[in-house]
Amino acid sequence: MRQELLSLPKGLAEEVSKNLVMVARLIDEEPEQAYAYSRIALRLASRVAAVREAAGFAAYATQKYSEALAEFRAAKRMTGSVELWPVMADCERGLGRPERALAMAGEPEVQKLDKAGQVEMRLVAAGARRDQGQLEAAIVTLQSPELASNSVQPWTARLRYAYADALLAAGREDEAREWFGKTLEADKDGATDASDRLAELDGVEFVDASTDLSDLDEDEDEDDDDEDDEDAAEIAAAERASDVAEYYDEDDEEYEPLEQSEADADADADAQGDKA
Repeated sequence: MRQELLSLPKGLAEEVSKNLVMVARLIDEEPEQAYAYSRIALRLASRVAAVREAAGFAAYATQKYSEALAEFRAAKRMTGSVELWPVMADCERGLGRPERALAMAGEPEVQKLDKAGQVEMRLVAAGARRDQGQLEAAIVTLQSPELASNSVQPWTARLRYAYADALLAAGREDEAREWFGKTLEADKDGATDASDRLAELDGVEFVDASTDLSDLDEDEDEDDDDEDDEDAAEIAAAERASDVAEYYDEDDEEYEPLEQSEADADADADAQGDKA
């Protein structure tokens, strides 16, 4: 990519580079923002293959499959490389054309892919089979030397996970559990949710401790508030009683009757009526 950008004027190259960096930084967490940066880079340097590729991945991340496919095709024409072949096939799946994805899986370009690319193509083909409701065919598609190998490669966890998921969809629960377990062994970075899938199969339910503690804290706060209200009421009553005791000494030269509230006055009037 650096070599491609060197073909641009220095100022333009720097501007394009900044936008491509933002695409790479945001594409996983903020794909829409990454897409916006990719469009800027595309307007500035549409004849640079790396820009077309970045724009394709940004569109792919936001499920704009038709746009992504067009950008990938453009990048492929510019470079002559077949490394984008699997993701191009997956765009066909995204557009609701699994038959085209399967046709691409049988093209000569697949033989030119490196091992990682071939595994990726196998994953796409299996997904296309599932799109067509061919679960058993999807399972067979994923069965390969890479799946059977005990060696852990960058693609191993994803391949095992796809196989386990296909087995489960086909109702082969025991085998699915076994392969979710194997996925977990290879997934050191937690890229899949294999542990959650295993827990679901075993009937384990996770409780959100933070939510429960929060609810507990709220209940305790409510109880504390009630106690505080009660304490405040008792203190106020004690203060009134103290005030009465302090001011109700008629022998005191500075005696000042405590001003009655309307409620107290009504109560006294009722009491006088009862006596009469």
